[in-house]
Amino acid sequence: MRDDKLLTRIGGLLRQAEGTDNEHEAEAFMAAAQRLATAASIDLAMARAHDPAARRAVAPVIRQIEIGRAGKRGLRTYVQLFVQIARANDLTCDVASNSTFVIAYGFETDIDATEALYTSLVIQMVAASDAYLKSGAYKGETARQLVTRTEGFIRRRVVEEKALSPITARLNFQSAFAARIGARLSQARETEVSAQDEGGRGGRATSTAVALRDKELEIRDFYRTASKARGTWRPSSATAGYSSAARQAGDRAGRRARLGADREFGTTRGALES
Repeated sequence: MRDDKLLTRIGGLLRQAEGTDNEHEAEAFMAAAQRLATAASIDLAMARAHDPAARRAVAPVIRQIEIGRAGKRGLRTYVQLFVQIARANDLTCDVASNSTFVIAYGFETDIDATEALYTSLVIQMVAASDAYLKSGAYKGETARQLVTRTEGFIRRRVVEEKALSPITARLNFQSAFAARIGARLSQARETEVSAQDEGGRGGRATSTAVALRDKELEIRDFYRTASKARGTWRPSSATAGYSSAARQAGDRAGRRARLGADREFGTTRGALES
């Protein structure tokens, strides 16, 4: 069941974050948006734990979210950003082999909140990486890359230091951005869970922990039954090249990121145009 009031409130926080030039205020609004999503998730888990009718009425669902068109470079980092946000909102995900879409497993309100956060943050991530490349700060830096060398009949893989190319700089920047966002949202989630526990004291705190654990197990069981995925998705390729300079820049941008204006979920579930 879609909670439009929740999305409206999250959207209001996103607009407030967009409207301030104060980095600390923007951080507060972003954390507030995640705590709001977490509070709604806890309320649902508590209701389902204590009301059999609520448990029957609201069950985990599957939703496919389009990430981008096949062939567009950098889709793997877009997926990484979505997955990081999803983890902070109690979702499990499968990823297409070409990273063009993600399949989310969980409760509808959690998927809605994740999409809202992703739609804002992916635009910021791309804009920040564009600005990084335009600044030329990556020039003169190097990247470590795993390559295969053949010597006679012997083939071996070695790590080489190469000049940092624009695409490698972008991928490293965006990967670090996504990781930092995931850490920030997870911290906001834990803050809200702790606040709920402190506010309830005793029995309520114990019930919250039990309800969240039951929710986690229910989604896990649902995923095992519903998922047809094979193999394990990895956020980066060992052969893509690793740049500490680009990753540090991406991490800094992730620390500064604010949630953007209230937007529709995109032309195709948040997918970016090529």
